[in-house]
Amino acid sequence: MSAVESIKSEIQKLTVFERGEIVRWLHGWLDDDWDRQMARDAAAGKLDVVLKEVDEEIDRSGST
Repeated sequence: MSAVESIKSEIQKLTVFERGEIVRWLHGWLDDDWDRQMARDAAAGKLDVVLKEVDEEIDRSGST
């Protein structure tokens, strides 16, 4: 049994409240990873094209 399968099996044994605690913990953890990745991508200029397109779309919709 893989580690993930083992974890899934153990999670099924938890109460609803315990599962909620796990969900809250994972949600915060994922946000942190997401935020760090977005900061790295922004610093590397990976979002420049997308941000330029958004700015252009805002300019177009504001002038109608």
